[in-house]
Amino acid sequence: MRQTRLDDFLQLEEHNKELEKKIQEEVRKNRDKDKLLFQQNKMAALGEMLGNISHQWRQPLMEINSLFLPIEAKLHMDISLDKDEMLESINKLNEITKYMSNTIDDFRDFFASDKEKIEFKLLDQINSTINIISGGLKSNNIKLDIIIKKNPTLKGYKNEYSQVLINIVNNAKDILIQRKIKNPYIKILIYEENENIITVVEDNGAGIKVVPIEKIFEPFFTYQKLNGSGLGLFMSKLIIENNMHGKLLVKNSLHGAIFKIIIPQH
Repeated sequence: MRQTRLDDFLQLEEHNKELEKKIQEEVRKNRDKDKLLFQQNKMAALGEMLGNISHQWRQPLMEINSLFLPIEAKLHMDISLDKDEMLESINKLNEITKYMSNTIDDFRDFFASDKEKIEFKLLDQINSTINIISGGLKSNNIKLDIIIKKNPTLKGYKNEYSQVLINIVNNAKDILIQRKIKNPYIKILIYEENENIITVVEDNGAGIKVVPIEKIFEPFFTYQKLNGSGLGLFMSKLIIENNMHGKLLVKNSLHGAIFKIIIPQH
């Protein structure tokens, strides 16, 4: 009788070990899937990012061209070049090339893998993020307002926060363009509340016409998103809730959609 109980106990223990192994394997597979989806989302964003680089560089390139044209004209006409004029042009060229170099740094940082959580000022990261996407907004005459009531320090994966912000802003931009909204705008509001850092992104794109509205966070959901991967908002929610232990909420206002990112300060 005792032997039978011992055998049953050993068999149960073996069964539990096998079950634990299976659970660990499934957890590992899910993590691998999340990593794969995260990378797919970044690759899907790459095309938009390249388009944004072209927007960011178009104006500086035109400015460089405008600086060279009078110099070239004077050389062809054998007109002597004024030293002060040349120095002024060189200084302007240095400013423009520095701006273009900073733009490349912002894009490179965005696609770099976050190795560990670090402390970063929210305003610095928002400025870097906006530098990536502002060209596409300006070229479509979309007004961008940023209101920061406090510049808190966050600890986390700063590039992932940027990716969430870019996903939400790009979705708003696409809807504003597709619906041909008059006087389109996107507003970003940052404030603190109950030891949480709140980021609100609001637009006047006439709202999200999906019921229930949370369906937009489902993987591969591409409502009114032309050529979209359907991963942007799904990955955004995954990043905020799994990696930053926060919440990503959405609702409609009288004029458009409101996304609310809630991240614990500690």
